[in-house]
Amino acid sequence: MSVRTTRTKGFMKALPKNIFSGFVVSLIALPLGLGLALASEAPPISGVIASVVGGVVVAILGGANVTITGPGNGLVIVLLGAITTLGGGDLYQGYLFTLAAIVLSGILMILLGFLRMGRLADFFPASAIEGMLAAIGLGILAKQFHIMIGHNNEHGSIISLLMQIPNGILELYSDYHLEEIVAALIGVLALFIMIFYSKIRNRYFHLIPAPMWILILSVVFSYSFSWLNIPYPMESQFLVSIPENVLTNLAFPDFSIIYQSNFILAVFAITLIASIESLLSIKAVDKLDPLNRRSNVNKDLKALGLATSLSGLVGGLNVVTVIARSSVNVNNGATNKSSNFFHAAFLVIFVFIFQDQLRRIPLAALAAILVYTGYKLATPKNLRKIAKVGKEQVFIFLATLMTTLFTNLITGISVGILVTFLIHVMLNKSVSLFLNHLSKPNILMFKEKDGGNYYVSVKYFCSFLNFYKLKNKLDMIPENQNVVLDFSLCNFVDHTVMEGLENYSDTFTNKKGSIEIIGLDKHGTDSKHPFAIRKVLPLSKIGAIEKYFTTRQVMLRNMATELKWTYTAQKNIRTKFLNDFIFFGKRKIPYFYNALSSKEKSLLLIDVEFTEGEFIAREVVKTTLLFIKLEKTLPVFTLDKEGLLDFIYNPAGFKDIVLENRPDFNRRFFLSGEHPEDIRKLFTDELILFLESNPYYHIESNGSALIILKKERLLSVKEIKAMLYFGKQFKQILSHSR
Repeated sequence: MSVRTTRTKGFMKALPKNIFSGFVVSLIALPLGLGLALASEAPPISGVIASVVGGVVVAILGGANVTITGPGNGLVIVLLGAITTLGGGDLYQGYLFTLAAIVLSGILMILLGFLRMGRLADFFPASAIEGMLAAIGLGILAKQFHIMIGHNNEHGSIISLLMQIPNGILELYSDYHLEEIVAALIGVLALFIMIFYSKIRNRYFHLIPAPMWILILSVVFSYSFSWLNIPYPMESQFLVSIPENVLTNLAFPDFSIIYQSNFILAVFAITLIASIESLLSIKAVDKLDPLNRRSNVNKDLKALGLATSLSGLVGGLNVVTVIARSSVNVNNGATNKSSNFFHAAFLVIFVFIFQDQLRRIPLAALAAILVYTGYKLATPKNLRKIAKVGKEQVFIFLATLMTTLFTNLITGISVGILVTFLIHVMLNKSVSLFLNHLSKPNILMFKEKDGGNYYVSVKYFCSFLNFYKLKNKLDMIPENQNVVLDFSLCNFVDHTVMEGLENYSDTFTNKKGSIEIIGLDKHGTDSKHPFAIRKVLPLSKIGAIEKYFTTRQVMLRNMATELKWTYTAQKNIRTKFLNDFIFFGKRKIPYFYNALSSKEKSLLLIDVEFTEGEFIAREVVKTTLLFIKLEKTLPVFTLDKEGLLDFIYNPAGFKDIVLENRPDFNRRFFLSGEHPEDIRKLFTDELILFLESNPYYHIESNGSALIILKKERLLSVKEIKAMLYFGKQFKQILSHSR
């Protein structure tokens, strides 16, 4: 059976699920499309057009698998600003000019896709993006709250609209108008439905999403007046406006002001926010994909750009990837892009069959949906969540939020980036750390032969400025592999990186791989949060390695508890017991840390930092080793992979000791020491077979103790457990040899 036939059968088998999921998503997309368009001061149908065009184009040409496309929350403030300013007070003309900006922004998104700028969202600090989203949420809430309580003519800045909310509520009592009272009642009831929908424990009720319940009940409320022969107490200005014939009433863009600076600024603002919102949503939806697939973000950018331009040409808003509708899509069993197409098809059916019903929907009902959406974006919970990461993140969040509220989104996100960079400079007391190393290659990646792990080492610093370099390397690794990510040579790791790595770790775990982060155990932090900023502490600061444990340290502590050992994270400068080993003969050891010691003190697992060379050639190396105190004296010897350490031991006068009738061992291992005959007696058949059957380790005896180490780097907890098991077995066999 051919691959194409198999794929076709799989597609047809999953078709019913994708049709059903598309239908459920369309129930949400219809009210949101109408509402987001109204919030932008655009005709309601323009939001539905964006959903339809986006669903068809991106389903056919996109690079994502289970995403849903349409108008997005993030663009409401940008589009509202463009429509109100470009039209000079004429909202419809401003809408036509904005359509032209939408068309050009789509072309720019296509260009970003061809330039492989799918990493664009990685250049923005996580807390700055949260601040921007909160500002968008407040902007939506500020405008829509007044519409929700029946005041459709309130205008002004976000701050002024927020300040007017108490007066708007009081006016309902002091300046009585029946239509406004009815609209307010509908709006408040709709808001209650949005708030308490999830608390209703009835699976049949949940077959219909909350926004669709609001539309259904609003329409039924309208018809009930007709059935009772009572005049409906709401005129057309309080209801959704849908053209009699959608196809003959399409709006077309006006390109007459494309050279004006405010138009150009609108194009760039729309492109920036649309790209960021889409890329962040795609990344989030990939984590929800039940098949653990990764989207082709650059291909999706091109498809979103084309869909945006086509949507703008026929009167629709921007097309972006939307997280809320995409998550509903996944939760209802969608498996491929066809669900996006079917969601668009159902929207077309709704618009053409239920036009009269759509015209009966009160604007207050749609506004309530958007008020709830805005609140979710700007909920105080988000600020509390950010505060747990670190106090500096609150400052970044608030700086971005307040700047956006008082200026615009581009200025807001720019200030957020600048504030983040300045905070990073102040925390490290160094500008040169970032400026001198920004353009340097700072990522080393290779696949280790022993164990087959991918080893990734990060140097200098890793922040939102250069996170893309690390992501490029991680993207090259199959997600079913094991990765050791080493930050021991990295002075500074920021919140954006830590949060991003958590996403990668989840993805690898879902595909039976793993990412274990090492090397952060001596980095300081001011927060217990796993995404907190990590910064190397000065060597002079003896005491706790860091204020709070890393994931690796927690795992080491748990390991010690299981073994009934003692775990000590603090630095220890008593390193003389290592000086008798040849490996450390010309190496300076300032301290060791993360020590696990057995109850009888005969076994000691430690992370060691030492230096090689002097002056300019001086290099800091970190490794994990196992120290074994011997119960009886052994010959002094060293054992390692053949040829690996000849340069260390040959100058000391040691030669490779050849064991009789052991050609394979002699070929693979370098064995040396002061008394060859005693060493030959020590290496029994049992010991040789054990060594040949296990991975390579560097083993060294100083007569009274052994050290065992695997690599000149810190080991992951998984590797530490393997080395400890090897060491215990090796010690047990040695005890039988003498």
